Amino acid sequence: MAKGMTFAIGGMEHSAEPVKIDRKKLYGWSEIHAFDDDGNECVLVSTDVSGTVIIPKSGIGLGIMSGDGRWVERSTLKTVTAEGNDAQTIPSSYSVVNALDRKATEEEFLDCSITALYHLREAGAELIDAIGGDIYQIEYCFRDSYETSPAFLMASEIGGKKELFLYIGTQNMFEMIGLSEIAVADETEVDEEEESDEIDFRMF
Repeated sequence: MAKGMTFAIGGMEHSAEPVKIDRKKLYGWSEIHAFDDDGNECVLVSTDVSGTVIIPKSGIGLGIMSGDGRWVERSTLKTVTAEGNDAQTIPSSYSVVNALDRKATEEEFLDCSITALYHLREAGAELIDAIGGDIYQIEYCFRDSYETSPAFLMASEIGGKKELFLYIGTQNMFEMIGLSEIAVADETEVDEEEESDEIDFRMF
């Protein structure tokens, strides 16, 4: 069952169900299958560095090693801030009321690379009308985490009906440069002798 999100705007709370718009649903997908000479489907495997040991599927995993080469259990790790203090967990956006109290500009929206798009299915007309033609920004995290992603709510008209969408993105860090003075290219002096069209018959 899909998770629901709760939004608060204008003193009212509204619920909606985010449904991810997958690229596969929009454009379809293709798959490549390999078969041997007898028509049997081939199975992808891995090999070790020497190429002599075959490692079947799911035979390779990721692990965490300490500085001295010892295996470290993930459950023993913790996240700390740059100052060395324990980082505070941010609750999932699906378990809290997301206050729509900040409007974003078009520039703020375009300064983000959108990584996921959700259709807020069955969003009430009151919520859509409250958002109107504005862009509202919230801080989004799918599950309890230590960091959030910028998310934007916008209403769009599809088939004569307004629908609500949630855009998840990552902030782009632009480094702007400029010239304090505009340089002017020097005009190249033309050699009068080279540009002369007169013919010197003494050359013949």
